[in-house]
Amino acid sequence: AVERAHALVRRVRLEGFEHHYPHELSGGMQQRVGIARGFMHDPQLLLMDEPFAALDAMTREHMTDELQALWMNTAKSVLFITHSIPESVYLADRVVVLSERPGTVVDVIEVPLPRPRTLETLSSPHFNEICDRLCRFFRRAPTADRTAP
Repeated sequence: AVERAHALVRRVRLEGFEHHYPHELSGGMQQRVGIARGFMHDPQLLLMDEPFAALDAMTREHMTDELQALWMNTAKSVLFITHSIPESVYLADRVVVLSERPGTVVDVIEVPLPRPRTLETLSSPHFNEICDRLCRFFRRAPTADRTAP
């Protein structure tokens, strides 16, 4: 277990901070600890709610690639919640689009892009087509549901 913990600390780039208390870490570092902790006990399903929200752009990109690598190595199921359309397309095999209150499934979009996904994936026409398809859900005219408090 100790070896696994050290490997996860390296993956989330927190070497040298193993003995720090949470209040001594930045918000982004605390998020990375949470990600490592999520993988520590080898769950069958990993629930991730906006795990990269507090990270700077470079760390977010690194963690996105690390999550993809961990997923490819473990084949775990991951439910990943994000408000970033490109992030969802980059990471997911399927994107579930939810409505506003009450949250119901509007559509399920398959993401048949080859893995591993790389920086080149982000500029591919197919990637952009999927992102555009998802963006159309949010460009629609407001409804009574969207104006509710």
